[in-house]
Amino acid sequence: MLFRTTVESNGAQTSVKQYVLGDARLLLVEPDDAARRTLETAASRLVEVECHRAFETARASLRNTPFAFVVTNLRLDAFNGLNLVYLSSSGPQTPRAIVYSKERDPWAAQESHRAGAFYEIAACLPVTISAFLTATLPPHDRRNPIHADRRQQFRSGRRCWDKHLGHKGEQRTPPPSIAF
Repeated sequence: MLFRTTVESNGAQTSVKQYVLGDARLLLVEPDDAARRTLETAASRLVEVECHRAFETARASLRNTPFAFVVTNLRLDAFNGLNLVYLSSSGPQTPRAIVYSKERDPWAAQESHRAGAFYEIAACLPVTISAFLTATLPPHDRRNPIHADRRQQFRSGRRCWDKHLGHKGEQRTPPPSIAF
């Protein structure tokens, strides 16, 4: 939902981008090119996105420019994405931070919660990034990082199996068709 406004000045037309979230800026740190493009595409409709591949360039940018959002991969070669979260929270305004990883790591999730960041799995982030950016969220992630998100798991239990089995445990078969 990117709004484009055309402004005429001295006979020349200039295209000015107006984002849904106004002048908010997002710092995206991802070493993988394909994942960075996917996340940039998902977030660029809402905010202005500044992308970096390395920790050092992201740190320099974070020191010079205020950001409303920081989205970083947990593993940045020899560095850790949580260092960027700590650095961003030491400024005058604390941005909303999201730390993500390829696999679910409860200890990394707990550490990112302590740092004041939300923790997400990389496969889910392109879908949920718009909710993280636009929703009114609590100041910290209230999900328990030790327990997995059970909404993604296979449902089990007696009620689940009742749908597939008859009440006495035999396999249900469709009623025979009536042929004339």
